[in-house]
Amino acid sequence: MKDIKRLTQSQLAGFLSFLILWELLHLLLKTRTIPSPVETVDYILTVPGQLLRHCAASILRVAAAVVVSMLLGVPAGIVLGVNKTCKRLFSPLLYFIYPVPKVAFLPVFMLLFGLGNTSKIILVIFIIIFQIILSVRDGVEHIPPLYFKVMESFCAPAGRKYRYLILPAILPHIFGGLRISIGISLASLFFAENYATVYGIGYYILSAWTKMDYVQMFSGILALGLVGIVLFKLLDRLEAACVPWLKRMK
Repeated sequence: MKDIKRLTQSQLAGFLSFLILWELLHLLLKTRTIPSPVETVDYILTVPGQLLRHCAASILRVAAAVVVSMLLGVPAGIVLGVNKTCKRLFSPLLYFIYPVPKVAFLPVFMLLFGLGNTSKIILVIFIIIFQIILSVRDGVEHIPPLYFKVMESFCAPAGRKYRYLILPAILPHIFGGLRISIGISLASLFFAENYATVYGIGYYILSAWTKMDYVQMFSGILALGLVGIVLFKLLDRLEAACVPWLKRMK
């Protein structure tokens, strides 16, 4: 309970600091392009259902992409980590694709999979999966070779080696990779949701911008920030439950 209370207080302090800086910027610039945070928050309170629908659509797309990326990326990363031949064959390809801005492939995905949710989810998968693969591979490679020798000396079957050695070792790397990926995927989804969709926080923000409704636009930006905070805090709680030994080591 103390941890939850401390976390809540720190998040509230950070949010209030952001609102104060926003208000100062609004007062200094004196332009309708940057509305007052009070006006923006008041607008959000008048349309909570509408904003929630747009946020839920974006969260569902990210969640679907994360699940698929985990199902494909974790096994692939483990194979690259334990099999030197696969690492030599596929690591150069990963290093070439990884730094390329994945949003550049959105037109390709739309041509192949249509303009609906499928192409947007595949774009986010394409963003997340390489980060997951590389994070898992690095996690496996960071396991001291002595640990594998100990498992072999006890004649441990492969299943136990993966369950009791490799999986616990890669879990922190998976969560680290997910944190990076979710931030990038939200930014990319913001761009992708402007095509052939009527729900999504990206669509909401750009729609307000085209109408020059800056209060609505900033309400979407604020909501996008809150979505990011919620997703990151869910990851923190999930990591604390799945990797409790990290907390004890700190």
